[in-house]
Parts: sequence; C-alpha cells; structure tokens
Amino acid sequence: MEGGVFSAQSQKPTYLLLLLHIFLLALLPFKAISSPKTQAEALLTWKNTFASAPPSLTSWSLTNLNNLCNWTAIVCDHSTKQVSQIDLSNFNISATLTHFNFTPFLNLTQFNLNGNNFTGPVPSAVGNLSKLTTLDLGNNLFIQEIPVQIGMLTELQYLSFFNNTLTGVIPYQLSNLQKVQFLILGGNYLETPDWSKFSGMPSLTYLDFYLNSLDSEFPEFISKCLNLTFLDLSQNAFTGQIPEVVFTNLGKLEFLNLTNNQFQGPLPTSFPKLKHLNLALNHFGGPIPEDIGFISGLERIELLNTSLEGPIPSSLGQLRELKYLDLRYNSLNSSIPYELGLCTNLTYLALASNFLSGELPLSLSKLTKIGELGLSGNSFTGPLLPSLVSNWTEMVSLQLQNNSFSGNIPAEIGLLTKLKVLFLFQNKFTASIPSQIGNLKDLKDLDLSGNQLSGPIPITLWSLTNLHSLQLFYNNLTGTIPPEIGNMMSLATFDVNTNQLHGELPKNISLLSSLQSFSVFTNELSGDIPSDFGKYSPNLVYVSFSNNSFSGELPQELCSGFALQVLTVNGNNFTGSLPACLRNCSGLIRVRFDGNQFTGNITNAFGVHPSLEFIALSDNQFVGTLSPQWAECKNITAMDMARNRISGQIPPELGQMTQLQSLRLEANDFIGQIPDELGNLSLLFWLNLSGNHLAGSIPKSVGKLTKLQLLDLSDNNFTGAIPIESGTFDSLTSLNLSHNKLSGNIPAEVGNLELRYLLDLSGNFLTGEIPSNLAKLTQLEVLNVSNNHLSGSIPSAFSNMLSLNSFDFSYNNLTGPVPTGGIFQKAPANAFVGNSGLCGASEGLSACSSSGKKSNKNNNKILIGVFVPVCGLLVIATVIALILIFRKKPKLLDEEARSSKSESFESSIWEREVKFTFGEIVKATEDFDEKYCIGKGGFGRVYKAELLSGQIVAVKRLNISDSSDIPAINRQSFENEIKTLTHVRHRNIIRLFGFCSRRGSMFLVYEYLKRGSLGKALYGVEGDDELGWGTRVKIVQGLAHALSYLHNDCSPPVVHRDVSVNNVLLECDFEPRLADFGTAKLLSSDSTNWTNVAGSYGYMAPELAFTMRVTDKSDVYSFGVVALEIMMGRHPGEMLESLLESSKSLKDNTELLLKDVLDQRLEPPTGELAEAVVFVVTIALACTRAQPESRPTMRYVAQELSARTQPYLSEPFGALTINKLTGHQK
Repeated sequence: MEGGVFSAQSQKPTYLLLLLHIFLLALLPFKAISSPKTQAEALLTWKNTFASAPPSLTSWSLTNLNNLCNWTAIVCDHSTKQVSQIDLSNFNISATLTHFNFTPFLNLTQFNLNGNNFTGPVPSAVGNLSKLTTLDLGNNLFIQEIPVQIGMLTELQYLSFFNNTLTGVIPYQLSNLQKVQFLILGGNYLETPDWSKFSGMPSLTYLDFYLNSLDSEFPEFISKCLNLTFLDLSQNAFTGQIPEVVFTNLGKLEFLNLTNNQFQGPLPTSFPKLKHLNLALNHFGGPIPEDIGFISGLERIELLNTSLEGPIPSSLGQLRELKYLDLRYNSLNSSIPYELGLCTNLTYLALASNFLSGELPLSLSKLTKIGELGLSGNSFTGPLLPSLVSNWTEMVSLQLQNNSFSGNIPAEIGLLTKLKVLFLFQNKFTASIPSQIGNLKDLKDLDLSGNQLSGPIPITLWSLTNLHSLQLFYNNLTGTIPPEIGNMMSLATFDVNTNQLHGELPKNISLLSSLQSFSVFTNELSGDIPSDFGKYSPNLVYVSFSNNSFSGELPQELCSGFALQVLTVNGNNFTGSLPACLRNCSGLIRVRFDGNQFTGNITNAFGVHPSLEFIALSDNQFVGTLSPQWAECKNITAMDMARNRISGQIPPELGQMTQLQSLRLEANDFIGQIPDELGNLSLLFWLNLSGNHLAGSIPKSVGKLTKLQLLDLSDNNFTGAIPIESGTFDSLTSLNLSHNKLSGNIPAEVGNLELRYLLDLSGNFLTGEIPSNLAKLTQLEVLNVSNNHLSGSIPSAFSNMLSLNSFDFSYNNLTGPVPTGGIFQKAPANAFVGNSGLCGASEGLSACSSSGKKSNKNNNKILIGVFVPVCGLLVIATVIALILIFRKKPKLLDEEARSSKSESFESSIWEREVKFTFGEIVKATEDFDEKYCIGKGGFGRVYKAELLSGQIVAVKRLNISDSSDIPAINRQSFENEIKTLTHVRHRNIIRLFGFCSRRGSMFLVYEYLKRGSLGKALYGVEGDDELGWGTRVKIVQGLAHALSYLHNDCSPPVVHRDVSVNNVLLECDFEPRLADFGTAKLLSSDSTNWTNVAGSYGYMAPELAFTMRVTDKSDVYSFGVVALEIMMGRHPGEMLESLLESSKSLKDNTELLLKDVLDQRLEPPTGELAEAVVFVVTIALACTRAQPESRPTMRYVAQELSARTQPYLSEPFGALTINKLTGHQK
C-alpha cells in the first residue's frame, strides 16, 4: 500500500523531468545553429564564393575559427558572443547574397554591404532577420525585385537599396515598417505601385525615390509621413500638381528635391522650415511667389528650366541665409531687384537665359562671398561698374556673355585673383583689354570674343600660364602675337580669328605642347609658319590660317601627331608641296588648301581618310593625277580640285563615293571620257568638269542623277547628241554644254527640265529648229544658243519667258521675224547678229517685208465676200436669242444698277455690309484716271477711291478683260470663290468688299491702307529707321498667322499663290495685312488656260517650274522668301541659290555668317531679339527647302513663331552660320 503510494507520487516528477529533457533536447539544434563556431563556418563558406576576397578579410580563416568576435567587419553581442553586426561596406567584394546562409544570424541587428559589387537578386530569406535595425545594400549591382518579405523586418530603422539595378514595382509591404526612419530606394529602375495600398510611416524622416521609373501623380501616402525632413523624388516622371495637404502636413520638411519630373501648377513653397528647394526641370510655370521670402531658413534654391515667367520677386532679399540661387532657362522678364544684394551669403547666383534687362544694381557689390555669377543670355545693358567688380574678390567664375553690356572692361577685373573662368563674349564692350587682366594667375578659360575691343592684346595677358582656352575672335584687335605666347604651356585653344592682327607668328608657338586648336583666320598676318609647328603638339586637332597673307611652305610636321581633323589654309600665298604627314592623318574631316600657290604632285599626297567630308584644292598649281584611292574616302560630300594642272583620266572608282554631293574638277588637264560610274553618285547635285580635254559622248548615266542641279561640261571636246530625254535630269537648274562638238537637234525635252538659271548650248554643231517647248522654262535667266547651225524661226512663245535677263541667238541660220513682245522689246543688237534671215524691229535687224499683203489682195476679197454674210447671220441670231432670253426672265437690277441706270448689269458680288456702289467708285476715280493709280502688279492696276462718305477703298482692275473670258464651265466656280473670299475675316488679312464685272473689265474692291506695301517700307526711307528688329519679327509673325488662317481656318481652304513683299500691306503701327489673297486662284484653273502659273518672280516655289500644280506648300516657300527678305533687307535669291548649290558642303563654313547676311543698315540684334531673329531665319530657311514635303505647315510656323520662348543660342550670335540654321529641328 505504501509502496503504491510512493510509486504514484514519484511518477509526477519523473513525467515533468522527461518533458524538460525533451524541451532541452529540442533546443540543442538552435543552440548549435546559433553558436559562434557555426556562424564562423557560415561566413567562411560565403567568403569562399567571393570572386576575390579582399586582403582585409584575412582574419576570416579556419585557423581563427574560435576568434570570431575579432574578425574584420564583425561585431558580437557581449553577452552571447554571437554576431550582431556585419559591416562589409566599401570592401570591393564581388559576390552574391544567394550563397549567404541567413539561418545562423537571426539575432543580426545591422547588415551593411554598401559600396561593393554584389550581384544577383536579394534573397527573400533576408526577411527572417527579424531583429535587423539597419539593412544597407546600397551601391551594388543587385537585380530583380525587392522581396516583399522585407516588410516583415518591423524593427528596421534604416533601409537602403540605393544605386542598384532593381526592377519591378515598389512593394507596398514596405509601409509596414513603422519604425523605419530612412527609406532609400533611389538609383534603380523601380516602377509605380498602387500608392493607395501604402499607409503612412510615422517614424520616417528621410525618403529617397530618386532616379527610378515612377510616373504617377504625387504619392498620397507621403503626406501622411508627418515627420519627414528630407524628400527626394527627382529624376522620375511624376506629373500633376502638388496636393495642398502636402503643404499642410509636411511642416518639418527641410530638403525638397523634385528635379526633372513633369510636375505642374504653382511652385510648392509653403514649407516654413525648408532649407533646400530643388524644383528644376519641371513645368510649374507662372511667377515665383512673393511669399517665398517668408521661408527665412532657405539656403539653396534651384528653379532652372521650370517655365517660370514674370519678375524676380524682391522678397528674395529677405532670405539672408541664401547661398545658392539658380533661376536659369526661364522666361523671367524684369530687371534684377535691388533687394537681391541683401542676400550677402550668396556664393552662387545663376540667372542665365531669361529675358532680364536693365543695368546691374549697385547693391550686388554687397555680395562679397559670391564665387560664381552667371548672367549670360539676357538683355542686360550698361557698363560693368568698377564698384561692383572690386568687391567680388572671391569670384571663381564670371559669365556675362550674350548680353548688351557696354563701355570698358574695368581695370578692377584684375582684383578677382581667384578667377578661373571669365566669359564676356558677345557684348558691346569697347576700348582695349585692360592690362590688369594679367593679375588673374589662376585663370583657365578667357573668352572676350564678339565685342568691339580694339588696340593690342596686352603683354600681361601672355603671362597667364594656367590658361587653357583663350578666345578673342570677332573684335578689332590690332598689333602682333608676341613671342611671350610661348609662356602659355597649358594653352589648348587659341582663337583670335577675324581681327586686324598683323606681323608674323612667333616661332615658339611650336613649343605649345598642349595645343589642340589654333585659329588665326581672317587677319592681316604674314610671313612663314614656323617650320616645326605641330611637331611638339601631338594633340593638335584644329588649325586654321585662312584669309591672311602667309607665304612659304607649310610645316612638314604639321600633323605629325596624326590627330588633325580640320586644316584650313585657304586664301593665302603658300607655296611648295603639301606636308607628307597628311597621308597618315586618318581622322581628317575638313581640309582647305584652295586659293594659294601650292605646287607638287598630288597623286599620292593623300591616303585613306574615312572621316573626310570636305576637300578643296582649287586655284593652285598642283600636278599629277587623281588617285583611285579617293574612292576609299567614303564620307566625302564635296571635292573641289578646280583650276589646277591635274591630268590623266577621271578614275571610274569615284563612282564609289556615294556621299559625294559636289564634284568640281574644272579648268584642269583631264583627258578621256566621263566614266559611266559617275552615274552611281545618287546624291550629287553639282558636277563641273568644264575647261578640260574630255572627249567622247556624254554618258546617259549622268542623266539618271536625280538630284543633280548644276551640270557644267563646257569647253571640252564632247561629241554626239545632247543626252536629254524624258525622265532624265529631274532636278537640273543650270546646264552648260557650250564650246564642245555636240551635234544633232536640241531635244524638245530640255523644255521639261527645272532649269532656272542657265541654259548654254553655244559653240557646238547643233542643227534643226529651236524647240518651242523651251518656252516652258519660265524661270530661266540666261539662254545662249549662239554659234551653232540652228535654222527656222525664234519661237514667238519665248516672249513669255519674263525671267530671262540675257539671251543670245547670234551666228546661226535663223530666219523670220524676231518676236516683239516681252523680253524682246529691249533686245541687245548683238543677240541676233550672224543670222541673215532674221528681221524685226530690234537694233541691227532689217524690217520685215510687207509685200505679201498685195499678193494676197484677191484672197482678201474672197474672204470678205464670205465673212460679211456670215457675220450678218450671226448678228440676227444673237438679236433673236436676246429677245427670247429677256422674255423668259425679267431683267435683274442690283442695288447699284437702280442707282446708276446708265451702266448695264454684268456680274456683281458684294458683302452684305457694303454701303457704297460701283458707280461711286467710278466717280471717285474719274473713270479710273491714271492719276488715281497707286500700284501695278502681275494681276493688274490698283486705284485709290475716296467715296462720298469719306471711306477710302482700293480697287484692283484685273488684267483679264472680263468674266466672259472665263469658260462657262468655270464661271460658277469663279463666283463661288469670290463669295468665299468676301467672308474671310482675320486681323492680318486685307478685307475684300466685293467684285464687279463692268464695261468689259473686272474689279476687286479692298479696304485701303495708307502706309502702303511692305516692299515700300523695306526699301524706302523707313527701311533702316522704323523697321527695327522687333518690328520685323512682328511682321513675320502676323504674315504667318494670316497664311495659317487661309490654309486651315477657311472653308474651303484658300491658297494665296502670290505671297511677296508687295502683297503685304502695313497699318500705321506696322501690323501686317496680307493682300491679293486668292486673286491668283481666281485667275487660274487646272482645267483652263486663263494665265500661266500665278506668282511673282523670285517668290515662286521651285516645283512650280515642272509640276504646274500649286499647293499650300507653294505658299510656305513664298512666305520663307519674304521672311528672309524682311530680315536681310534684300531679296534672298542669291543666298538661296548658294545654299541650293552648295548644300551640305557648306557645313561649318564661317564665310556665310548670319550676321553678315542680315540687313546691314541695322545694328546686329542682341539678347532676346537676337534669339528671335535667329529663330525667324531658321524657320524661314526650313520653309524654303527644295522638297515641298520637307517644308513645315503654316500652322506649325505660326505656332512656333508665337511661342513664348525661342530656342537658346547655343553659341555666340556672331559665330552662327546660315548652314547651321538650315539644320533646325524643334
């Protein structure tokens, strides 16, 4: 019994003990897993997977297994001796995390791998490290998505994946990390999540989403992170406005960076504790709020390129802690407020590329800490005062370029001894360069180009031994370049082009070993180039000696470094042969030796230059042959070797130069035939082989060059027929085949070409008649068929070739009367000599015989006997028809007919609002007396009529006799057109009151403008007075809007067809009004032949010469010509011709500068006006492109010209070339 009791009582402890043992046994694995030895083994296993373990991890070894807590980068917990922190930051380890065993490290509190080369995904097992407070995987190469298990690390306070290659959406589970203070996800490829799943993060103070692929509106959850002090959303694609609740809730925010997004709306400035405000590259728009001045702690403001406008607020002066202010690339349009000078802590001030004006306020002299000041690209005026400059002694960079500053460069500039960058280019500074500039010993970049500086370059300047770039071009500097230039051993760029420097180049320029670019073109320099120039400058890339008076030979080691890309020495007196090193300069892009006295054999002077685009050797005395190796220079667009003594045959390999656009070999000694292979040069537009000894027939393959515009084969020995047939020479505008031995007829197909300038077939053996089809060359300026064996008469249709200003039919076998109309009315006597059978009224010709009239007397009697009875029958029939007509329909009387019964009704269309009659117009002009005529044009005369009411109208009497000349099938169409035009309403279009057909004439009645035509204003006394640059830009804008309205807002659309300076009238305030709209259409039709293609010579689109089809793109071309004429003060025909002929070969051609093309009666534009003028010229050049489909629409043009901002000038105004502007893409 007792034993039983004992047994029962002892059973309970035994049972409990058993449970305890089982529990302890269960804990053994965990203890084993977490032991220091286990952790050490896990770390060693991981280390063995590293691509290369850094030397600093030598303590991680098997021999040191029991000393884990002393291992590098390891921190242990003092009580457990287990790892609590792993910090491998910046160890340059290349490995993955997938080989890391997380299980032994469940007590880890800090894990830092920042600044290594870890790749692969972030393992989801990291979510098991539940005690982590810091996880930093930044600056590695991790890929794929952020594991959602990160959201389980609820103790995290610091989480960074900065600068990896992570993708996918940001997991919303991250917002579960309620203790996290730093969340750094910037510099990845993360995508937009569903922000509504995110909750607020109350502990968060630092949030960085910089540089990802986020494209939503402002994330709502951010406004619930009430303790945020740092927020960076920059470099994403966020859109929309900043919600008001953000301003309300984020009152602790000190750093806000929204740079480079697409945010809109007002600027977010309602953060009272803000220190850094970075909002650059957004679309906020509007003015800078005045209340920005209440954020008293602001230290840095970046608002560049945020579409801001209006003034710079004076309240900025209250920001006494402000150190950095960047307002560049906006549309701010005030002067600099005086109060800005109160921000005395400013070290950086950038206001470049706005529309700021006025003089610099004296208060800026208080900015004694200023280190960088950028005011370029504005319209600032006035002097640079010594009192300002003298206080800026901390200045490192001073950039005032592209303004209108004037006066002297103050001597006090020499006080800025810390200056490294000084840019004053493209202003109006005068007088000499101050000698004190030599005090700027730290200066690296000096650019004073594009001013009006004079006098010699101060000797002190040459002591600036740290200078890297010296640019003084486009001034009026005199004197010499002294030997002291040899002190400037750091000099890489030296550019003094377009001055008045004289003397010889000092020999020690050869010792400038850092030199990369050397440009002295367009001066008065002379003498030899130092013989070793280039020898010690291995990085020399650009050299230009052009347009001076240099002589002697070029240095033989000029390009010994083989880095040379541009070498231009044209326009000098150089002699001798070319440097042998040229052959090995494979990087050459542009080479000009033209206009010198070079000699020597060029057969092997050049090698293979795959980058070469332009080569000019013309006007020298080179001999030798044209090497077939040129075919390996695949990128040449222009080759000019004219006027030398090059001989041999033209190598057929030239046909492989598929980029060639201009080939000029004229005036040499080439022999043989033109290779058929030249027909492969599909881009060729200029081919001149004249003045050689070429023979044989002209190959038909040349006719397949669809872009060829100029062909000159004159003065050779070509034989056979002219190879022009249907479908050949599609784009030819000038053809010279004179002085050869060509025979056969002149092909009628010549008349189907685009020829606009020259057709010279003189001095050949051509026979047969002159094809009347040549009369279709209505834009041709020069026609010469003299000295042939042509017979027959001169076609009378040639009278309509109104653009001809020179023609020669002499020394042929022509007969019959010379045409009397048009150009033949003032024909020179020598145009017809040597044709004994020609007669006419021209000087030197005998009168045509009239004897034929008598011999035909009997025939005339027979004709009269038949004609009179027939006419009598026609009269009777007409009377009967009229009686029948008026019986059926009562006579219609319009309002005018009732008031003036003496005039019979023929046709009349008037606006409803018209309050006058045609009879009044007749009386007001005394029946269109010549004294009331105020203009004559291609469509008729214009009369001024002052009516009884005092209203003045302009009446155009059309050249067409009356509406009966219009075929019946088109008469209704004609009247519909008139009705359409009377409904046109636009502020820039002259109002058409109506149309009348009276007494055998047709009249259009317009409103009258007193100032007259644009042509009168442009070429009259007002051209250089009232027509300033601003006015001219305004006129172009108005004209663009008028044409855009006609093309796009009229139903049906109206094509003007005759846009010219004489068809643009001006109001008193110079507002333009387009006149004669639609007149050309009314007087022409696709189905009739009322007139030729309408338009004024010099303004018509080139395609009209062969398509005869007018489109809206024809108006676009005419608009471009007018716009250029307005800016140039002369017709741009010569320039357009030059561009057409030279095309791409004018690339970087400094000789066709925009400033030289503009109206020289005006001072060059500056600042905002300069940008506007450049943009107008750019748009105008786009409008005059040869191919209609490549021209913009007038709607696009109008919108672009009216844009609030114009493109910023990428380089000084004076350096812009026309060719650069032809490449505008906006």
